[in-house]
Amino acid sequence: MNGVDLFLLGRALMKIGEESLPEPPGGSARYAGRTRTVLIVASDVAAHPGGTVGEIAARTGLPQSQVSASVARLKEAGSVRTAPDPADRRRVRVSPATEVSERVAHVRATGIDDALAAALGTGDPQQLREVKQALDVLAGHLLPTTTARP
Repeated sequence: MNGVDLFLLGRALMKIGEESLPEPPGGSARYAGRTRTVLIVASDVAAHPGGTVGEIAARTGLPQSQVSASVARLKEAGSVRTAPDPADRRRVRVSPATEVSERVAHVRATGIDDALAAALGTGDPQQLREVKQALDVLAGHLLPTTTARP
């Protein structure tokens, strides 16, 4: 494994993850192409609670308009809460929601089997089990327990 292979593996895993996510209410046309951006923003909010839209945009490299739209979508789903910035009432601070919304619980409970089988080109239960176990090991070592992991 080298840096290029790791990068390409990460991209492949991102695509499998995106394929695994359930459609948002209102259908896919409304949010087409935005899932990745929303997940990037959600990840940043989890890592930096209380940040402003501008700070999130600076950290992620996303345009402020995309960050604002993603925050609105996350707020609608119950994933984040916003509050006016006491230092500048024109800005809002974004933090993870204190309660897990029905939508968030649904997304977190959705399995990856179908998308993983499609990516592997096989429905072989043994191979799926092995790959899922390897992914669990990687997640245990590389993901913070505060994201989507119990």
